Amino acid sequence: MDDPRGPVSRNAGRRWVRRGAVLIVALAVAGIVATLLGSCASFGGKPDAAQQARIEDSPQWHDGRFHNAEPIWNDTGSALRRSFASTPGSAPDTPVPVVAHDGRVFATPPASGLRFTWFGHSSMLLEVDGARVLIDPVWSRRPSPVAWLGPARWYAPPLALEDLPAIDAVLISHDHYDHLDRETVEALDARRVRFVVPLGVGAHLRAWGIPAARIHELDWWESVRIGALDITATPARHASGRINPESNATLWAGFAIAGPVHRAWYSGDTGFHSSLDRIGERLGPFDLTLIEAGQYDADWPDWHLGPELAVEAHRRVRGEVMVPVHWALFKLAHHGWTEPAERVLAAAACRGVDTRIPRPGQSIEPARERTTRWWPDMPWQSAAEHSVVATLAGDPAQRVGIPDCRLVARPAG
Repeated sequence: MDDPRGPVSRNAGRRWVRRGAVLIVALAVAGIVATLLGSCASFGGKPDAAQQARIEDSPQWHDGRFHNAEPIWNDTGSALRRSFASTPGSAPDTPVPVVAHDGRVFATPPASGLRFTWFGHSSMLLEVDGARVLIDPVWSRRPSPVAWLGPARWYAPPLALEDLPAIDAVLISHDHYDHLDRETVEALDARRVRFVVPLGVGAHLRAWGIPAARIHELDWWESVRIGALDITATPARHASGRINPESNATLWAGFAIAGPVHRAWYSGDTGFHSSLDRIGERLGPFDLTLIEAGQYDADWPDWHLGPELAVEAHRRVRGEVMVPVHWALFKLAHHGWTEPAERVLAAAACRGVDTRIPRPGQSIEPARERTTRWWPDMPWQSAAEHSVVATLAGDPAQRVGIPDCRLVARPAG
């Protein structure tokens, strides 16, 4: 039967359908473009001429970028082939047992003078001899320039940002998104807090409205005094970049935090490197070390320590109590989510290292309190089954030596 509307009507209808489809696509594209343009603020800023001149004066800067003292090696082909591979147990299938609180614990100073609160991954609050230092704070849902892309956190922040106590300084180890979060930085600006960052990272903060007078940019081995604390940037083996994660236009670092009585060291993101002994000799010994021990892979063994070399790094810097960080919040690598804790405990038992593994949100005084096992019992790969060993100088044929610890029984938490 003929369409009563006739051919002209049918053609007009088709044109409106096509126009509607084009409009929908155009609106979708416009939305994506608007989102990406909005995310440009998260990319950060660039240093001005004077700031760039200081950057280029650094011994770590040459050939237009920052360099590690020991190059990092990647098996790029293997990493790309495995980039979408699934790993059993890489994320929790039950809620992580978080200690949620409203911050009232901070109203009472630590009796020992040293207290540590871990919020997951590398976000933490360190109380040292009456001062408070917030480290690598990330309160956003995803470590990403856009809210809809990237790995989502497994639980809400254990403490609301507004419930944090007064902070003397915020330390940022480098500019990757899981350590430098624009929304968190902008929220902290209202507190008029001071920021201590590696060279070049200050440009991002200034782009987000932080006054230059409250930003302290440090090269390796440089220090700043804030109240009673001496804060020193220490060498690390890693990379940086907000668009290209290995552009290296800004420096990366760990931090030694020294009070009148106590000392702590945060590794920052790092692979194993030869300056660890010097850190211990010049700035140690440390009552507490906060060492990245998760998000490792054999295809990029120089970017992160991994559990066994995290324990060795603690020994090299002359630490007393070790807390493994950089795990239990995001899936950023191909390993079981509980594996970093299990392997740190195994290596620590072998090497005689005293550890604390608090729950996310838990506050502990390492000199007065111990921690108990809180993560589920899940399958995990040992160092023998999933070896992650750094290269000596970017040469995969030459690796760091790790003590051979084959424990008959895996230690309890």
